[in-house]
Amino acid sequence: MPKHTINPPDLFNSLQYGFSQIVVSQGSQQVHISGQVAWDAQSQIIGPGDLRAQTMASFENLDRAIQHAGGTLEDIVSLRIYIVQSVIDQDRYVTEGLRRFFPQHPPASTWIAVPALSMPDFLIEIEAFAVLAGDIQ
Repeated sequence: MPKHTINPPDLFNSLQYGFSQIVVSQGSQQVHISGQVAWDAQSQIIGPGDLRAQTMASFENLDRAIQHAGGTLEDIVSLRIYIVQSVIDQDRYVTEGLRRFFPQHPPASTWIAVPALSMPDFLIEIEAFAVLAGDIQ
């Protein structure tokens, strides 16, 4: 899928945080991925109370989800990341995850602090939008 990132010098340097200011994409298949959390396949929490562990597990689940849709992390054009307010001061782990999973041409990203997520143990939830070349499978 053709994807082009734009990070103009007259906007703040978002690359240091692991995301792009603008992503332009072209393709014929849109993929909307529900918020991924730090649950394993048996709905067991990974890293209870640990934002870093939950961030990495959430990105790993996102990677699995996009692969099941026929794409890769490179096809993701935007993310919406919900972080529980009580751990927002640890947002460096979100940056670490973004830079690890999206080392080149990172997606656009919005980070939202929330009072809580759907389960008390969840500290982060990552929703994604991707554009794939080709027809729906």
